[in-house]
Amino acid sequence: MPAFFDRLFGRNRAAASPPSTGERLVYAVGDVHGRLDVLAPLIRDIAQDAAETHAAASVSAEPPLLVFLGDYVDRGPESRGVVDLILELRAARRFEVRALKGNHEEALLQFLDDPSFGSTWAEHGGAATLSSYGVQPPAQRTDADAWARAREAFTAALPPAHKFFYETLELMVVEGDYAFVHAGVRPGVALADQLERDLLWIRHDFLEERGRFEKIIVHGHTPLETPQLTPTRLGVDTGAYATGVLTAVRLQGEDQRVMQAKARRGVQAAL
Repeated sequence: MPAFFDRLFGRNRAAASPPSTGERLVYAVGDVHGRLDVLAPLIRDIAQDAAETHAAASVSAEPPLLVFLGDYVDRGPESRGVVDLILELRAARRFEVRALKGNHEEALLQFLDDPSFGSTWAEHGGAATLSSYGVQPPAQRTDADAWARAREAFTAALPPAHKFFYETLELMVVEGDYAFVHAGVRPGVALADQLERDLLWIRHDFLEERGRFEKIIVHGHTPLETPQLTPTRLGVDTGAYATGVLTAVRLQGEDQRVMQAKARRGVQAAL
């Protein structure tokens, strides 16, 4: 009889248990959008916290997991510098660095495949990304020849490591009771069956869902004035490109903690 009730109510029991990373120390960073000025200090704080945590406590021997939730480029002024920093973190190997694909990286890749997409990309901050790589955006957004030349210049200016980075971004990372994605997930669809478009773009259907998902979903994509930590999802996009506030969530065991870096000066964004 107990086994019967375990099968019958096991899902509810699991849902009632606090989510956990096990012993793994995990950090997830929200949408950066070219704001190296706030990413760099946030990473310094994360590195210091990780060092202190491993020195003071009995945590997993695995390196801390550092997940970037996508949207590294566009709008802010230093897209190239943001990617450089992420690549430096990977090379240093103090963290296991996992980088997710955002809808803005999808747009960048689409421009590389099709220069006619440039005017649409520019409307959503792509001109700032071109500038960060030393490429002059076309003065006339409807000038097809100018966009073709810009694509050629961008392709030439893009370091091979950056091109590989953009082309190999992940769609989802799972750790413990958490799943990390850029935008969210389609309710009622298994994590293994999620479509890329939903993982990169979904908003209302995901945000308005009141049921539980297979995992606690950690996401960015939808900017909020403050981080939103709920029993089913953790939203950590605080609109850094416009607010100068970049947010990360720190997860260890059953603990959830917000970390933030704030710009010292006025907003520097290409809106």
